[in-house]
Amino acid sequence: MSAPFATVTLIQGPESLLAERAVQDLVRQATAARPDATVTRVAASGLDRGRLAELATGSLFSAATVVVIEQLADLPADLADDLVALAVDPGDDLALILVHEGGAKGRGLLDRLRKAKVSQLDAPAVKAWELPQFVSAEVRRHGGRIDRGSAEALVGAVGSDLRSVAAAVAQLLADTEEATITQADVHRYFAGRAEISGFAVADHCLDGNREAALGSLRWALETGVAPVLLTSAVASALRNLGKYLGARDERLRDAELARRIGVPPWKLKDLARQARGWTAPAVAAAIPLAARADAQVKGASGDPGFALEMLVLGVIGCRDQARRRASSRS
Repeated sequence: MSAPFATVTLIQGPESLLAERAVQDLVRQATAARPDATVTRVAASGLDRGRLAELATGSLFSAATVVVIEQLADLPADLADDLVALAVDPGDDLALILVHEGGAKGRGLLDRLRKAKVSQLDAPAVKAWELPQFVSAEVRRHGGRIDRGSAEALVGAVGSDLRSVAAAVAQLLADTEEATITQADVHRYFAGRAEISGFAVADHCLDGNREAALGSLRWALETGVAPVLLTSAVASALRNLGKYLGARDERLRDAELARRIGVPPWKLKDLARQARGWTAPAVAAAIPLAARADAQVKGASGDPGFALEMLVLGVIGCRDQARRRASSRS
């Protein structure tokens, strides 16, 4: 008998990239141990009792079989007993891999699988402040090197989508000498991308730079950035600023403050700069504008571009009003 056969592994968590990598590693180990093994991937929702039994017993061409059941939360309720029975006794020729995307759905089944002592691997969501560490680990995974500043610059340029970050690391390492990524490399490859992102539009809004915000908005739309991503970026930036304004007087260390807000530590400098032009009531007035624009670009308005321009002008107007009130009191 060769590992990982006669085993059941539960991969749980919302980060699909990490889950997919765990699946690939297990399949690679299994097929290395048993080159004749058949590999089958199925969605849990498409299973019935006969199909599950068929998958677990191999094929005419090979007794060894690797079965990956994805979206485990959608497993039909009447198959729970059968799956748990397999977990208790998978047999010598089966490597069973179960993938659950996290959340409460299917929790009862997960509890039963854990009691059956299946192996467990986590695929947790990567928090915003953890992204530079992920970049560093990803670079090391490929045998390369990167310093902290360059990792932060890469996250700032590419954004928070883990697959995009991983792809950016792979691209940079493929095209840089000596497998070392520098800030100059990041700027050369991704500065243009950052300039047309929703994050740039949001930053210009919070800075009160009307001309730059509208220019970035138009360029983003012309280059195919989805309107919903732009409203999401502005709403996220406003929420982060509101959290910063609420927590900045608590004398927290930067790392703790970043965790409280949900941003990487390097983003605190931007928030500190932006906060000088804002008050908590102004942020509270701007957030509903983002919610209204989000509804409009999703179909409530026939002109998403106009809705987004009104959002930009409205958010900057809230900031301007806050500054006028502050000036009148001084």
